[in-house]
Amino acid sequence: MNVKKIETRSLIKIAAVVFALFLCIHYWVGVANIFKAAFAAVLPLIIGTVIAYPLNILMSFFERHLLSKSDNKFIVRTRRGLSLVLAFVALISVLTLIIALVVPQLTKCIKMLIDLIPGFLDAIVDKLDGLEFVPQDLIATLSKIDWQSKISGIISTVTSGVGSVMNVVVSTVSSVVSGVTTAVLAIIFAVYVLLSKDKLASQLKTLMKHYLPEKITQKINYVASVANDSFHKFIVAQCTEALILGLLCTIGMFILRLPYAAMIGAVTVVTAFIPVVGALLGGAIGAFLILMESPVKALIFLVFIILLQQIEGDLIYPKVVGNSMGLPSIWVLAAVTVGGGMFGVLGMLLSVPAASTIYRLVKNDVKKKDEAALKKELAESQQDETPEQQPQ
Repeated sequence: MNVKKIETRSLIKIAAVVFALFLCIHYWVGVANIFKAAFAAVLPLIIGTVIAYPLNILMSFFERHLLSKSDNKFIVRTRRGLSLVLAFVALISVLTLIIALVVPQLTKCIKMLIDLIPGFLDAIVDKLDGLEFVPQDLIATLSKIDWQSKISGIISTVTSGVGSVMNVVVSTVSSVVSGVTTAVLAIIFAVYVLLSKDKLASQLKTLMKHYLPEKITQKINYVASVANDSFHKFIVAQCTEALILGLLCTIGMFILRLPYAAMIGAVTVVTAFIPVVGALLGGAIGAFLILMESPVKALIFLVFIILLQQIEGDLIYPKVVGNSMGLPSIWVLAAVTVGGGMFGVLGMLLSVPAASTIYRLVKNDVKKKDEAALKKELAESQQDETPEQQPQ
């Protein structure tokens, strides 16, 4: 009787799942709109959780090292809130400093590049004039062109285009308000998550304990622990390495008296977060900017940045990051390639800790199975070697 009841319940569940799949397929447009609306509603919470994770690293640092030994009652009661404020201040200060260093110099370089283009084009026309296979009519036509006025016309066209874009933006102010609202809600949610993280963790454990089997709960906790360790180590190690590399780049450029030292150092800090190709990208940007002022200094910078990258790869990265990620270099390269191809720069940033998590889970599982197989072989060999006792 019980078997029949179980079979009937299973059939009902299967039929319900099949019917739900049929409805989803048949009314896919409506179902997709529902999922889209649900995702839009949950998006601030997702963004808030993403913001909360790196902020939690900073907040935990302040809790452990700056405020943990204080006996002041006010600090004891407000330790977590003060740590959160310090984390926000630190993050905003770093971002403001990078923007203040990069934006003015980058604007100056763009203006200088625009001023240099007419002379560069005139030089190209002069070079073409010395080539026999280039028609003289074409040379005469190119020589009569006022490149400065043409570039000014292009800039005015772009400027007017920006004005029309701004009009479109103003007309769609609701979208801007929606974006700002999402950002504000995400930050507020991140603050609530960080202030009550212990309580939320306790509630989540209680729910898992009551509604999930013990083995599944243990597996979820284990996977979450490995993932948290991988992402935490990656963020801390990459931030430390990027800061050291940026400082060394800035100091070296000041010593060599190369232009844009502070700006290129700030760009190096930002690009160094991208594994494998970040330092190369920062070097390429810096060389291009210096090239606009002096080709010789650009060559000196290229030699300097190549030497700095060698030092970074051989000394800084192993000492700072070391084997904390537990991921061989070939898999780092593969993860960056696949992640960048699928999700762009964000994929490059997240692919390494994600691959490290998967690698460690698989490695630990294989090790566990090998140990179990070895114990089984030892037990069987001991049984075979034990002499059977004959009765007297």
